Amino acid sequence: MPQVAHGDAQVIISGAGPVGLLAALILAQNQISCLVLEAHATLTHDLRAGTFHPPTLEMLDRVGVTQAMIDIGIKVPKWQSCDLEFGLVAEWDLGLLAQDTTYPFRLHLEQHRLTPLLLERLSAYQHVKVLFDHALTSFDQDADGVTVHTQSASGPQRFRGQWLIGADGGRSQVRKSAEIEFSGYTWPERYSVISTTYDFAELNYRENAYISDPEQWVAVFKMPDVTPSGLWRMTLPVSHEVSDDTALAGPYAQHAIHRVTGADADVGYPIVHQSIYNVHQRVAVQLRKGRVLLAGDAAHVNNPLGGFGLNSGIHDAFNLAEKLSEVLNGQADETLMDRYHRQRHTVNVEYVQELSVKNKKNLEEKDPVLRACRRQELQEICADPERSRAYLLNSSMINSIKRAQAIP
Repeated sequence: MPQVAHGDAQVIISGAGPVGLLAALILAQNQISCLVLEAHATLTHDLRAGTFHPPTLEMLDRVGVTQAMIDIGIKVPKWQSCDLEFGLVAEWDLGLLAQDTTYPFRLHLEQHRLTPLLLERLSAYQHVKVLFDHALTSFDQDADGVTVHTQSASGPQRFRGQWLIGADGGRSQVRKSAEIEFSGYTWPERYSVISTTYDFAELNYRENAYISDPEQWVAVFKMPDVTPSGLWRMTLPVSHEVSDDTALAGPYAQHAIHRVTGADADVGYPIVHQSIYNVHQRVAVQLRKGRVLLAGDAAHVNNPLGGFGLNSGIHDAFNLAEKLSEVLNGQADETLMDRYHRQRHTVNVEYVQELSVKNKKNLEEKDPVLRACRRQELQEICADPERSRAYLLNSSMINSIKRAQAIP
């Protein structure tokens, strides 16, 4: 029979990714006991998410990790909108947001470099426990709390808490067990990530550039690495007609880089890493169901164009954990968690989903007239400081935070 410990923690969190660990850290700083359950044996090494926007850096500063991130990350004060045939369309200067944020830049740092920083800070709190190799399989909830069932190498176990947070990714077992609909759709094409040590700065690309093209758009990002030139990541769509094996083969990656560089076909580029994955646009219809709360990819997923996914998950974690701290510390009743749903569900639909879909459609537009109109529009916006600042307030997610705060 599985063992059960009564009152293991006030809050049980499924998932030791950045969202789950961050929620635990905020709760811990508010004297709330937490138990974090992670299915994997160690912290995961996810190479996809890696852009942190200004308001996210402000939030992370409140838990004391932003400076440590800056120390190992890459500041991106300017990013580009480009066209593969036309060239540079617009260069966006985040310095225009100096009056709006303490951090007027993007920071490039993979999420697997953030999670150890969070885990290290959690180790200072005796009322927090992180258990690896503990996969949540199901849960039962009642008026007083939640009983969580897990499976580990030592067998099945049960844990008891007052609240359960599902921060266990897009395939969330918490969301499935709660029978919460994950509304939305999956794009027909997959996305490929190709990492190379070739320095795209030689082509005058900034550390982040979105390159539109009717055949195959490309987004390039410079990530920290052992050398000053860094590691450059390319994200690009892969047609459903191309097999995974073909997309992950060397010639496919070389061709993708050659399309951007324009170099002769016999020039070879060093490939460090390749991956391919399905892309979804989905939002859970409920972020709260009784004593169960969803955050991060468990609550919403989107295409990566704009870097909104991880950032919105971090915004979830702060919103959720601060409200839940008030509830558990007797400063508010539990209906406050309904406000969490209203705020974060609304901005994920209105901002994260809408903007990421718009970004994708602009990059892949095939109509030459519409492409020309879009280039002209971006150039005109970029040339006007006020319009450019308004554009950046949206793309940096500052407006989404303001919108959420305004929802009662």
